Parts: sequence; structure tokens; C-alpha cells
Amino acid sequence: MLTAALVFRPEAPAPDARWGALDEPAERDNFSRVLPGDAGDWESYLAVDGMVCAACSLTVEAALLRVPGVHEVQVNGASGTARVVWSPAATRPSDWLIALKKAGYDALPAGDLLNAAPRRDAGRALLWRWMVAGFCMMQVMMYAAPAYLATPGDITLRDQSLLRWASWVLTLPVILFSCRPFFASAWRDLRNRRIGMDVPVALGILIAFGASSAATFDPAGPLGAEVWFDSVTMFVFFLLSGRLLEQRLRERTAGALEALMRRLPDSVERQRSDASFERVPLRRLVVGDLLRVLPGEVIPADGRVSGGSSRVDEALLTGESKPLERSCGDAVVAGSHNLRAPLLVRVERLGADTRYAGIVALMEQASVQKPRLARVADRIAGPFLVLVLLGAVAAGAWWWSSGPAHAIGVAVAVLIVTCPCALSLATPAATLAAAGALARRGVLVRNLSAMEAGAAVNTVVFDKTGTLTDEHIAARLTAVRPGFDPHTALMLAGALARQSLHPVARAVALVAGASQEGTTTVRELVEYAGRGVQATVQLRNGEAQAIRLGSARFCAPHTSQTSAQVFLADPAGWLASFALGETLRPDATSAVKRLKALGLNIQLLSGDQPQAVLGLAERADIDQAFAACSPEDKLQHLRRLQQAGQTVAMVGDGLNDGPVLACADVSIAMGNAVPLAQARSDFIVQGGQLAAVPALFLMARRTRRIVRQNLAWAALYNAVCVPLAITGAMPPWLAGLGMAASSLLVVANSARLSRWPAAPN
Repeated sequence: MLTAALVFRPEAPAPDARWGALDEPAERDNFSRVLPGDAGDWESYLAVDGMVCAACSLTVEAALLRVPGVHEVQVNGASGTARVVWSPAATRPSDWLIALKKAGYDALPAGDLLNAAPRRDAGRALLWRWMVAGFCMMQVMMYAAPAYLATPGDITLRDQSLLRWASWVLTLPVILFSCRPFFASAWRDLRNRRIGMDVPVALGILIAFGASSAATFDPAGPLGAEVWFDSVTMFVFFLLSGRLLEQRLRERTAGALEALMRRLPDSVERQRSDASFERVPLRRLVVGDLLRVLPGEVIPADGRVSGGSSRVDEALLTGESKPLERSCGDAVVAGSHNLRAPLLVRVERLGADTRYAGIVALMEQASVQKPRLARVADRIAGPFLVLVLLGAVAAGAWWWSSGPAHAIGVAVAVLIVTCPCALSLATPAATLAAAGALARRGVLVRNLSAMEAGAAVNTVVFDKTGTLTDEHIAARLTAVRPGFDPHTALMLAGALARQSLHPVARAVALVAGASQEGTTTVRELVEYAGRGVQATVQLRNGEAQAIRLGSARFCAPHTSQTSAQVFLADPAGWLASFALGETLRPDATSAVKRLKALGLNIQLLSGDQPQAVLGLAERADIDQAFAACSPEDKLQHLRRLQQAGQTVAMVGDGLNDGPVLACADVSIAMGNAVPLAQARSDFIVQGGQLAAVPALFLMARRTRRIVRQNLAWAALYNAVCVPLAITGAMPPWLAGLGMAASSLLVVANSARLSRWPAAPN
């Protein structure tokens, strides 16, 4: 077992064997990369387990910054990730994991498959704790009811003692098993000299249970005979319910990266010295290797074609909507698909140097940035919790002269009544109800907190290919020979196009229409691969013509051609031109209109050519369009909008949209998006129905309104109940009941969001 990681902290626990292995360059490079510049620093990404509140982010950050050689740390508690900037000359990855372990946290490199099993185990454990707390709460409430409902003399002292003991026995599993996450988190915070959300929670539970136990063991003792087991179990159950919801909805960067990296092949065919090919693991490749990439395989590295000719799909990387011809001397990029024929590729860049890895790095960097509200929460969390503790201590000390039992009851009531259950439920209850309504209409919500951001959106940015367009090619007649009948041109083009299965021919046949079918006879048909179709077309009047349909070189050599045109010709030369373009989704125009009715600014951002982008923007009634944008350009454009004060929603599809989806205030992926785009999105629109996008923003605005109502009620509840608890007018059981009632009102108000919003005018 490697123990080198212990050199800077001798008292650290023995490291796991795999931690030392992470110091090996082959493993380290899987989650780290060299930062540009002369400093020689590296950056790495970790998935951290155990963060449950805003203070945890600060604890993790402080633990990592104490490691010699770590220069900068950015922690995102919502996604459970940490970005570490470090010097290889002064530290190693195993050092960080030892430091985090000592601070009470576990971590693994983002993308490590070992992350999946611990997360599943933690999820199952939390579910069991919640079920135990719920079962015991119901039983304890049943035993507590007689004490609240009976009149003096209805229950004997013996029966009262029996009910107290039964409640104590049922509360014990809650304390020993269900409360373990609260106690562990509180102890960890106290060891690190911080006060997190679980510190007052743990104190309230322990004080209430300790005083209740003393009253159960010795009813005649100084603490009296009053018990609060029902308040304790109910309190724990509500807290675990929120914790369980949070765990189920939390997104993990490591899982997204695992899905992303599986896009590259595990092995590839490399040429030997005797010109034969062998299949080797991807990690064994070096710059200069000659690879053979078969049709259907993914190109594993950036390089240049040394032999063969094929079509390559780079849509997921560059936004180019059509497969590109690649032959000897042309550059190819990692992550693109070879579609048609084998290619020989000379490797020029591998691993972190590829464009593919650059996109991943952009996505990681964007996702680790904290939103403004999260930074504000980090700053105010500690002082607020300190005030809660001081208030409870002050209230208990004030009432101590009236009896220890009463003073403890007042302190526990203050801790319980100030627990922000209604406040914490105000937003998630509303967003969860809204998420259910959206799911029933085909919109999956992957990040509930994005509902709040969605209500503030004022700019919506659309990707083009796969978002505003579908997979079909559209054709339209643009020009005919002077004096030639356009209807005849359509009839002749349709007659030839219906004889071919080529996608372009299908598009021409569609625009020609079925009404002309049967009015011509096609003879002597010949199809030339990659060029076009030639045939003799005989009309009903007996006239026969030799017609060609295809490229400019095939039909009209002296006609200039763009990449999106097809031509019709007879022996005399050019007859007609058809422009090819992507098919706009049927509901794209209406969706844009509804978004404008909501007062939103609409933009189109694409990596495709300006002619295609501007033409589609005009058809979709989008006023602002930006073409030929690389992933870096898209990210910079989005950040410029945000720096100008805009709250931006990105609607995208494809790997090249990963960085902007991660950086956008709200990200929406279409249902046919690649796994990375969906993994980085707050919302997924199933079936590609763009009409759901304006409905989503309507629902977000309704949700914001409901959340504000919930927060107003929670504030009113605290304004009334906190003084009552401090003055001793609210016992712990009533504080717990009030907390439950306020939470129930918040949930009932949020349930109104289950109705689907009306469409905007």
C-alpha cells in the first residue's frame, strides 16, 4: 500500500490503496489537465460526498486549501464537486483525499466509476432512516395523544408512565439510527470550528430527548414529568423528508462525465511496423500513430486523414448540420463519427490536447461556478445559525429561575420553532409540484432550483440544428430557365426524384408533390452515386425528354453552386434550381411568438454557416442570429449577455452545447439530445415539442409567485411563533405542531401548481 500521501500530516488515517494509484500520470491525467500559462499549475475535478449544507462547502474548501501546493479551490455544494488548482512539484492527488478524509468527507476523481456504488449505498441508508423515523413517529404520536386529550383523572400515573416508556423505546431507534446524519454532520462542523445547519438541529434533538429521558426515568426529579418524544420524532421525520428529497434531486458531475467519456472508444486499430493492424487500448496511442477507423466508429483523436475518403459527422462537436466529406490531407477531430468508408488517420493530438477534451474542460469550468444566490447563502448561513443558538441559550437562561424543566422546554421550543422547515419547504414544495405538472406534459425537470431562475429569464438563446430544426431536409424551387414553366420543372424533377432513395431526392419529391405522380413515365433510369439521377421522361402527350437531376457538375457544369443546391437539366443545359435547407419544426414559429408575448428577447446561436443560420432565423421570426460559432464562441457570447445583466436560458442539442448549457442560468435540452447535453440541462423537452418551452417559462413565473406566498407565510409564522416560544407561551409540542401545520399549509398552497398554465396570448 502506498503511504507517501502521509508525509505532510502524520496523524492522517491510512490511505486507501487506490488513492496512491491516482498519483500515477496515467490515472492523474484522467481527471486533471495543465492550465495554460507559465506557472505550470494543474487543475483537477473531484466529486465530494457528504456535503449537506452551505457550511460544508466552506469546510471542504478550507480543508483543501490547507494542503501545501494547493493554490485555489472552488466548491459547488449543489453538484457536489470541487475544482482544485495545484502544483505538481508540491502536492499530489492522494494528499487532497487524505485531507478531506480527515475533515470528514470522501472524494473521488470526477468520472471515476467507483462513485456510483457509494452513492447508491448512501441513498438506500437514508431511505431506511426515513422509513424508521416515519414508523416510530406515528406510533409515538399515538401514545402521546391521550396525554393531550384526556382530562385530569382519566389516566392513572401507572398508565402515564407506561406510555412514556413506550414512547422512549420507540424514540430510541430514531435517535440511534435515523438521526445519525445530523449528529455526524454537527460533530464534523464543530471539529472544524464551524456552525452548520445541523448544529442547532442536533442540539435541539439531544436536549429534548435527554430531558424527556430524565423525566421518564425519574418523574419526580428536577426536570419534572413532561416528555417531548412526539416532538422529537416528528421533527426528525420532517427533516429527513427534506434531506431525502434533496439527495434524490442532486446532480452529480461525476456521473455526467462518465457518460461523456464513454463516447470515445475503448480501443482502436493501430498500424504495426509490418503494415498490419492491431487493436490496442486508447491509452497506448502516441502522437504519430496511424489508425484505421471503420465505418460507424468514433474517431478517437485529433488528426489528419492519410488514406481513404468518407463522410464524417461532426454535428455534435462543431454544430455543422450536414456530414462533411473528408479525404487525404483533411483534418478530423476526436469524438466525430465516421459514416461511410474506412479512413486512415494520423494522430496529431491526444487526450487533454484534443478539441473534444477542450469542450469537456469548458463544461467543467462552467459547472463549478457558483451562482450569486449560493454565494450569498454561504455568507449568511453561519451568522444566522449562531443567532439561533444564542437565542435558545438566552431564552433558557431567562426562564431558568422558574424551574429547569420549564427553561429546557422554552429552549427546545425556540430551537424547534426557529428551524426553517416551512422556509425550506417553501421553494422545493412549489417547484416539485410544478415539476410534476411539467412532466405530465413531456418536460422533465432535472434541477428544481432552475424553476426560480426560469422565472427571471429575459433572454432565450436557441441552438439551430436539432433544436429549431428536425432531421428532414427541405427543398424549394428557386429558379427556372427563362420561358420554362415552373410547374413542368416540378413535374420533371419529381418524376426522377421518386425513383431514388437518396434523402435529397426524397426532399425534391416532397416539394414536387404527389399530384403530378402518374402523369409521366420514366425509362432508362441510371443513378450515379454522389452525383445524381439520369433518365428519359415520357409525358402523356408522347413527348420524351432526357432529364438529369443532381449536382451542378452533373447537370450544369457552368452554373455556380452552393453546398445546399440541386439542379435539373435537359440536353440543352440548365432547367431549374432547388435550394436545400433544414426543416423548421412545425411549432417553432408559434413557440417563438409565444415567447415574445412573454416579453422575452429571442436569439439564435449556431455553428453552421451564415446563409443557413440567417435564412432559418427569418423563417422562425427570430430577430437576432449569430452564425459560425465554435463552442468557445458560444460560451463567450453567453457570458457577455450575463455580464450585461441578462438572465439567459439556453435551448440546445448536441455535445458542442455542453459548455453553454452548463453556464446558462437556465438550460433546456431537446428530448433527442445526446446524453451530455441532457446531463448538463435543467430541463429536457421530450419529443422535441418547442411549444413546451413557453409553457415552461409560464410555469416558472407561477412557481415564483407561489414561492413568494409560501415565504411570506413562513415569515409571518416565525414572526408570531418565535416571540411566543421565547416568552414561554409555546411548549415544545405546540412548537412542533405549529411547524407541521405551517409546512402543511405551504405544501397545500404549492399543490395549486399541478394545474397546467394557460397559453400566453
